Amino acid sequence: MNVRDSFWLIPSIALIAALLLGVGLVELDDRLQLSLAADWPRLFGVGAEGARGTLSAIASSMITVAGVVFSVTIVSLSLAASTYSPRVLRTFMHDRPTQATLGVLVGIFAYCLVVLRTVRSDDGDGGFVPSIAVLVALFLALVGVWTLVYFIHHVAIVIQLPTILQRIANDTHEAIDRLFPDELAEGEDDPDEPVAAGAGRWKRLPALRSGYLVAVDTDGLVALARRHGAVLRMELGIGEFAIESSPLASLAVGKDVGQDDEPPIDARALDRVYDMGPERTIEQDAAFGVEQIVAVAVRALSPAVNNPSAAVMCVDHLSAVLVRLTRRAVPARLRTEGGELRVIAKGPTFESLVALAFEPLLRHAKGHPEVVDAMARAARTIERIAPPRRGLVIRRHLAAIKRAQGA
Repeated sequence: MNVRDSFWLIPSIALIAALLLGVGLVELDDRLQLSLAADWPRLFGVGAEGARGTLSAIASSMITVAGVVFSVTIVSLSLAASTYSPRVLRTFMHDRPTQATLGVLVGIFAYCLVVLRTVRSDDGDGGFVPSIAVLVALFLALVGVWTLVYFIHHVAIVIQLPTILQRIANDTHEAIDRLFPDELAEGEDDPDEPVAAGAGRWKRLPALRSGYLVAVDTDGLVALARRHGAVLRMELGIGEFAIESSPLASLAVGKDVGQDDEPPIDARALDRVYDMGPERTIEQDAAFGVEQIVAVAVRALSPAVNNPSAAVMCVDHLSAVLVRLTRRAVPARLRTEGGELRVIAKGPTFESLVALAFEPLLRHAKGHPEVVDAMARAARTIERIAPPRRGLVIRRHLAAIKRAQGA
């Protein structure tokens, strides 16, 4: 999993920053030794007992509120999983405001603990009250209260279906921009896919571990094939599940190589250009974004939920995703270098993504005419801007939708 997307990173950074701030302000108080209590008694005129009480109250309240925030987050996750789909949980886990809220509250708690242990009463050997640090603790307490109010407002918004769908759609749009950066020129259409020439026998390279393929370094695959003067064929695409010892890729070897001979590329070298994880991610997997929206729509059409208006909203977002995809050039499966074939890639096509969006939803939309009508409108919108070959794909799905309308 990407560390930057982990739930614990921002709270950990905030915790470390708060510890450093507490130590730094205490040292600043000790080095300056200013008579702040005498000069500004209303701001800094707190004694040792008062400082302890203030810091203890702030620390205990912040850790209590952090527990409340954690509980609300867990309830939100459970509600989203049961109401919409378990697949949308990833959008909550990566929610920056929630992570920042936990970071602020935990950081204030840690700051107060650091400052609290330095407060000493004047029992003959000289007392010490870090006046600046205590005043900053009061300010941080106000920041914590504002953060709690903001978090409640944020959760009330982020748990709503329009916000969830918009987040998934935005992530899918970004994935399409990364995977298909080139737009089709005016009058350009999908080219005929060339057929790879025979290259001897194919030796299968097994996966060394199980997991979902979340990323593939295509340039690394090309470089690996070039170094060994071979052709690599991907057996699994992004988003598919690899099983340990099952074929991950195949290597084209010469006809004189025996079936039992070891291929020139080690499976460990191949494993280094593949990134596997326990769950799918959307960074290189635009199909995963489409599947998430479809999953929400299917759940909305289930008898337990029966919310066709939510499914119509999902269709609207799917149409926006497919419209964005319609004018993008899909990279060719055959990757060459210097005129020589190096990699036969396996990835999504326009046809597969459209089928992923329409077919499951159409099966569940029967009996919900408003949803079927929304799908028909979406298909017509895509057809109007699609080049001829892609328009033919859309028309096939539109014909199926019309049959469902007449049923």
